[in-house]
Amino acid sequence: MTWIKTTCNLDFQAESLTPLVLMLRPRSSVQQWVARETYTLVPHVPVVEYSDIYGNLCQRLVAPLGNFSIRTSAEVMSADQLDTAPGAYFVEIQNLPEPVLIYLLPSRYCESDRFGDLARNIVADGLPGYDQVACIDRWIRHFIQYTPGSSNYPISAGEVKARGEGVCRDMAHLGVALCRSISIPARLVVGYLYGLQPMDLHAWFEAYVGDRWYAFDPTQSGIFGGRVAVAYGRDAADVSIFHQFGAGDILTNMEVRVELLHAPPN
Repeated sequence: MTWIKTTCNLDFQAESLTPLVLMLRPRSSVQQWVARETYTLVPHVPVVEYSDIYGNLCQRLVAPLGNFSIRTSAEVMSADQLDTAPGAYFVEIQNLPEPVLIYLLPSRYCESDRFGDLARNIVADGLPGYDQVACIDRWIRHFIQYTPGSSNYPISAGEVKARGEGVCRDMAHLGVALCRSISIPARLVVGYLYGLQPMDLHAWFEAYVGDRWYAFDPTQSGIFGGRVAVAYGRDAADVSIFHQFGAGDILTNMEVRVELLHAPPN
């Protein structure tokens, strides 16, 4: 296991009171343990926290007039290597846990009902289950160019395929859509990756095979550890680190850092 520190700083400037819903707090899980967190608002405003239907920690607040900043950090024990399971079996639909079923359906940015023929061609030589997802992961890495900064807003899996390039979120959308089109549940993950260049929040996808979730990341040459997952959902519409309600773009700056800690927190 590796200790890492994540930081996400957001600066806003609002001309009117602006409601925000944020997802900035990671949760402990099998792959990560959150030892310490900070969450600072300047100026301070009331915050209400709740868990959404996907289990993500969300914070509701109203940004005040003028300058407003959010400073967050977390010290997390993260897996050095994420689990892989070549040969893990395909889970038949009737045997899937009920909370997983939603990840079989088409969603706003993952129009999986349009990818069946392509997906079946991609996985033709793979065993049903994990090996099929690995085929999809390799195909995206080979045929879609990972280009940081190429899209400033979410695009659908169909648009990603047509463009032939995308950011991490876009490539994950394509992976999710291809998996779902052959009845493998898949979901989008947003979080941090140590060593990512250029540094930013990162997105990858998970597929449900062998009775559990496994991570895949077509932007990287392998499924490296040093990750901190913050939010899970059907696609980017579910996992934005902040939703703003009101006119105008009030975000003026975002800074993301991921540092290696050489000793556990005291």
